[in-house]
Amino acid sequence: MMIEVSTVPEVGNLGTVPKVDRAEYLANLLKLRSNLAPELQDIRDRAAVIVHDRAIPSTRDEEWRFTDLSGLLSLSLKSAEPASLGYPQIEAFLLKEAVNSRLVFVDGAFAPDLSAIDDLPDGVVVSNFANVAEFIPDIKTHLAKLPGGEEVFTALNTANLSDSAIAFIPKNQDVEAPIHILYVSTQSETAQYPRCLVVAETGSRATVVEDFVTLTEGAYFTNTVTEIAIAENAEIRHTRVQRDSNAAFHIGKTAVSQARDSRYSCTAVHFGGKVSRHNLEIYQTGEQTETTLNGLTVLDGDRVGDTHSLLSLSRPYGIGNQVNKTIVSDRAHAVFNGKVFVPQAAQQTDARQLSRNLLLSPKARVDTKPQLEIIADNVKCAHGATVSQLEEDEVFYLQSRGIDHESARKLLTYAFAIEVIDQIPVESLRDRLATFIRSQHT
Repeated sequence: MMIEVSTVPEVGNLGTVPKVDRAEYLANLLKLRSNLAPELQDIRDRAAVIVHDRAIPSTRDEEWRFTDLSGLLSLSLKSAEPASLGYPQIEAFLLKEAVNSRLVFVDGAFAPDLSAIDDLPDGVVVSNFANVAEFIPDIKTHLAKLPGGEEVFTALNTANLSDSAIAFIPKNQDVEAPIHILYVSTQSETAQYPRCLVVAETGSRATVVEDFVTLTEGAYFTNTVTEIAIAENAEIRHTRVQRDSNAAFHIGKTAVSQARDSRYSCTAVHFGGKVSRHNLEIYQTGEQTETTLNGLTVLDGDRVGDTHSLLSLSRPYGIGNQVNKTIVSDRAHAVFNGKVFVPQAAQQTDARQLSRNLLLSPKARVDTKPQLEIIADNVKCAHGATVSQLEEDEVFYLQSRGIDHESARKLLTYAFAIEVIDQIPVESLRDRLATFIRSQHT
């Protein structure tokens, strides 16, 4: 099935301009839904009701005023056809540390021949939904339960829920090998809805890497949702890497709940996408949680990269640290909107947020809005934002040491980015992304 793009006239100062009906376009995306086991059909149907009352956001919507989705509306999307890939086609994306802890999805469909989950500790479940039917009651306990499910693209993903990833870490289990979830896109003008559910029980610990990559340079739409439930004294180290094609549209949501004494860290790196958006939301449900968020977006051409985050520290003694960086060149546009919410109950909170942005050309643009909403009166909270270009005196200093001008600029750009890359806990991925940054002609 393919979406037919219809238009209605819009009268403005420039006369009659074709305009896609945003509600109709969204409704048509529902027609691409695949079948699913009836155990989860009720969840999908409830989300579909929400979608029917929504429309694709426009820049008139406050949460989307800097991010224009008109280009998405020009795509006649269809469901992806079953694709068959061989190991050599994905080898460049694999992680040596996850040789036996890897799930691979191709155009949204689980690829068992490319996955490897043979050497996990007892009780640890890493699989796709279709192969863990016995966990359906546990899945329904956590799936689509966090706040924000009514947001339009989150509901759209839930309504299209299909065979998705699950990682279940049982009580007091420490998983040393990273769990690598690799999403590979191969087909242009398709809509894909990756879904991931991570459940960490009391006292457990694991590293999860979500990696979105492409084998096509064409345009496609990826709408992804990841839900992470962290129980008391558990820890999840999460890395999210988005390397879609530069013509793709990527809209993602990560929602996390943290119980008492839990720890969550996320390093989110965005290199691809014509338009990309990541909504990162963390909800504290117990005291003494620790949350560390690091983000890096690198943009060139006329691409747009948007990060919206919410850290809701609703209990006492919470700690939150966030650093978000962007590197923007040519006519690209970066957006950051980060909110830290500290209500009256969250006394003794310590939260810090920093947005740092590097402009490499006069036409590059950054809109940054770090926010603190503090009602509690016994807290330590701070935020800040910087937007700057490379310092000429730093470039000159490197030139005085025999480095040419272009190499000096690249070296300083690399130094700006590597602070975030170094937070990735998986060495091979960290080295691979550092090499990519080093090779950029920015």
